[in-house]
Amino acid sequence: MAKVAFIGLGVMGFPMAGHLKTKGGHDVTVYNRTAEKAAAWAEKFSGHAAPTPAEAATGADFVFVCVGNDEDLRSVTSGENGALHGMKPGSVLIDNTTASAEVARELYAAAKEKGVDFIDAPVSGGQAGAENGALTVMCGGDEAVFERARPVIDAYARMVGLMGPAGSGQLTKMVNQICIAGLVQGLAEALHFGKRAGLDIEKVVEVISKGAAGSWQMENRHKTMNAGKYDFGFAVDWMRKDLGIVLTEARRNGAKLPVTAVVDQFYGDVQAMGGNRWDTSSLLARLEK
Repeated sequence: MAKVAFIGLGVMGFPMAGHLKTKGGHDVTVYNRTAEKAAAWAEKFSGHAAPTPAEAATGADFVFVCVGNDEDLRSVTSGENGALHGMKPGSVLIDNTTASAEVARELYAAAKEKGVDFIDAPVSGGQAGAENGALTVMCGGDEAVFERARPVIDAYARMVGLMGPAGSGQLTKMVNQICIAGLVQGLAEALHFGKRAGLDIEKVVEVISKGAAGSWQMENRHKTMNAGKYDFGFAVDWMRKDLGIVLTEARRNGAKLPVTAVVDQFYGDVQAMGGNRWDTSSLLARLEK
């Protein structure tokens, strides 16, 4: 059993911290900007809540963070009362936020200055994956530190991999989001075409999902997309944030991402339709408006 802190109890962090307590058997202290949510977590999981990130991190062997963006991440780690101010030498800061590779490298260096280790560890699998403890975790950092942290991360993961040095986890998450953007747009167009052609979508998907066209998105989202329901996962606002990170990195490294750039604009159209909190499969709604 390790002493663990978890900072950020959103739709992902709340169940992830719960798995660290229940499946991992760790002593968990949480912090959340809204104190009521931290208190609710502590009551539900018989854990502890702290009033600041620094106090949550004090004495912890591993400190997890899962917040909104780069600035949120800087605030709760190196800002006033940030976790790094409370962490002990030799402890490990593990960032599950989807953020930039730049901030990952920045925090790696800031942690080293304090004798603390750092791993960027963004996740994929959405809210359902977090709730079921079945996330894919893409890590960047030092191999020896990763090997120490992996058994703890396993509490909320089905797949954990070290992708390279600091920032590599975030870069891998960008690859993941590029794949998803193209897949969802392709599926949206396919379903739109099939419906306009008068085909029975269920019969079509039953056949083509067993061939080269099959995908996780098709298997898990075609029914709800066909029904015009978009309340089943990762929100459009979050996807646009992620694609913004991707496109910024692409401008830096010279990668050409024409499809990703167009799909990002399409998600902007969905936002203009009021679909900010719809899930990413709502690209179909844009075609059918």
